[in-house]
Amino acid sequence: MLTVLGFAMIATFLVLIMLKKMSPIAALVLIPALFCVAVGQGAQLGDYVIDGVGKLAPTAAMLMFAIVYFGVMIDVGLFDPIVRGILRFCKADPVRVVVGTAVLAAIVSLDGDGSTTFMITVSAMYPLYKRLGMSLVVMTGVAATANGVMNTLPWGGPTARAATALKLDAGDIFVPMIPALGAGLLFVFALAYVLGRRERKRIGYLSLDEVLDRDSETVLVTAGGGSADGATAAGTKAGSGAGPGAGGPGGAGQEGEGFQGLDPHRATLRPRLYWFNAALTAALLTAMIMELLPIPVLFLLGAALALTVNYPDMAQQKARIAAHADNVLNVAGMVFAAAVFTGVLSGTGMVKHMADWLVGAIPEGMGPHMALVTGVLSIPLTYFMSNDGFYFGVVPVLAEAGAAHGVSPLEIARASLVGQALHMSSPLVPAVYVLVGMAKVEFGDHTRFTVKWAALTSLVVLAAGILFGIV
Repeated sequence: MLTVLGFAMIATFLVLIMLKKMSPIAALVLIPALFCVAVGQGAQLGDYVIDGVGKLAPTAAMLMFAIVYFGVMIDVGLFDPIVRGILRFCKADPVRVVVGTAVLAAIVSLDGDGSTTFMITVSAMYPLYKRLGMSLVVMTGVAATANGVMNTLPWGGPTARAATALKLDAGDIFVPMIPALGAGLLFVFALAYVLGRRERKRIGYLSLDEVLDRDSETVLVTAGGGSADGATAAGTKAGSGAGPGAGGPGGAGQEGEGFQGLDPHRATLRPRLYWFNAALTAALLTAMIMELLPIPVLFLLGAALALTVNYPDMAQQKARIAAHADNVLNVAGMVFAAAVFTGVLSGTGMVKHMADWLVGAIPEGMGPHMALVTGVLSIPLTYFMSNDGFYFGVVPVLAEAGAAHGVSPLEIARASLVGQALHMSSPLVPAVYVLVGMAKVEFGDHTRFTVKWAALTSLVVLAAGILFGIV
């Protein structure tokens, strides 16, 4: 009964948010509350919620101060060189823009933190997507999938959890998986190219020769003479008119030399403190990777130091905090709402019953192929469950079943990493709310677009693992 209700609760949540019948926050709170009552445990709802909030509170604190920290770093211009480099590569070609998104997300993912990746990627690429009239769900989908593949780094979380759960060395799990994960990342780049071609076909090959600001929205002229966002604009076809190097306010020529995703003259810039901010960020990420202090504490200290040094005036500090307050509130609110969902799933026993049912449904004859079974199961299970629930609750059971048929725990551990490309778009992952919030994309739209591509990426990783004899 709990198994059926668990799947029904998750399905109800996904359907309602994808059909936009409820906001994610309302759905994360009300649906589990109703199902908790339905299973006859309504009296324990408060305990489940408090338990869930307690477990996710450090994550919420980390996200709050990480948003402030990286928001300040974006304000002071730390990432402007990266943005300029990506924009020079992208020019005004939708194909290059989408591929550039995947490359940027993959590079920034090296720090092992999804929230950091999404904040930097969206801050760099959002203005360009808006100006070219491109689909923002393409940006969020590509960024999330690229980050999901890179999330398997030993300091990213899943590999460490698998190593801990099965008492293995993280390096022994991760290093042999590199070829398969590399294949997954190459697939993401190929996917970005295909999606970029589709965007180019939809909106035309764009020109930045003439850019107009109208009604506070930048209007871009397309190759066909119409504006990228459907507004009426006077303009020319690509290659005509003012010619390369010309441009309207904030615009640029075909080479994108003058086009800036971030205003190069904004008052918040601190060019004299560039190397201090770069050193502070490098030290922060190093301390995070080396686990010198808990991540929430590191970002709290980093945000306080960044604000104090860059903006010594109290009024300026308040202004910077206020500028990022919307993102902080939206993300923190979503995390605490997700705590209700995860608290009820765990507290009522739904997660355990769902996992036991899935493991029990594996045919006896599949025993020698438990690594393959683990890889397949990791795709839906890491989407519907937290990484903690999957790696500490399900993977040990799968490893035990595999051991009875001669399958080593290392093979099980490697196969368990396959589903991470999809996991990063799970409604139970706090970082995804940073992504959709900053990109101003509905979570349901992101889910509907991304799930199929992310699941396909996971299957590519699994197929590559089998082909290379890793899984």
